[in-house]
This record gives sequence, structure tokens and C-alpha cells, in this order.
Amino acid sequence: MGRISGLVPSRFLTLLAHLVVVITLFWSRDSNIQACLPLTFTPEEYEKQDIQLVVALSVTLGLFAVELAGFFSGVSMFNSTQSLICILLCTAHFHPDSLQPPNSASAFLAQCALPAITEMALFVSVFGLKKKPF
Repeated sequence: MGRISGLVPSRFLTLLAHLVVVITLFWSRDSNIQACLPLTFTPEEYEKQDIQLVVALSVTLGLFAVELAGFFSGVSMFNSTQSLICILLCTAHFHPDSLQPPNSASAFLAQCALPAITEMALFVSVFGLKKKPF
């Protein structure tokens, strides 16, 4: 039981850190967009990057809400596999190279969507198939 109980606080802290990073990215959107664009860019290029970033961060917050709901409802709080997936992939989200434009779509899929998809599968398993959450 010690192994599982150690994962719960780690996952909780990872989820909170992930939330803080996403909120910080929303606040510093302007500087992040300018860092991804060449030194001379048009307003259209800036607008396109801004829309892409807002959409990606909004979807990330939505998927994060699914993850947090599963965690706080108890569906996946003590599920060691889901905890490890969340911890490993959300921690990889903080790697600076994953935020570069060529890597951003694949990084988003692996680091944000996969934990949320497995969380939804646990929801179906627990509430639809009436299996025990852990």
C-alpha cells in the first residue's frame, strides 16, 4: 500500500503544477508567440499563432478538468497505472523543447490527451461497467 499512497500526493502535485503552467502560458501568451515567430513577422502570422495557442491551451484546460474530476471523484485516485501515466506525461509537458511549433501537436497529444483519454476509459469502466476503481 505504501507504493500507491506515494503516488497519490505525487499525482496531485503534478496536476497542480500542470495547471499553474497552463495558466502561466495564458498570461504570457504574447511573449511566447513572439518567441516562436521570426524576428520580422506580419500581424496575420501573429494572429494565426495566437489563435492556435489559445485553442491548444483551452483544450488543455478542458482535458485537465476531466483528469481532475476523475482524480477528485476517486475513480482514478488510487489507480497506480493512471497515476504513473499522469505523472510521467504531465512532467514531460514541462520540457522546453515540447513547446516548439513543430513538436507542439504531437507533444499535446501525448502529454495532455492521453491521460485524459485513459481517465475517460476509467470513468466508463467504473460507472458504465460497475468495476471497482482500484
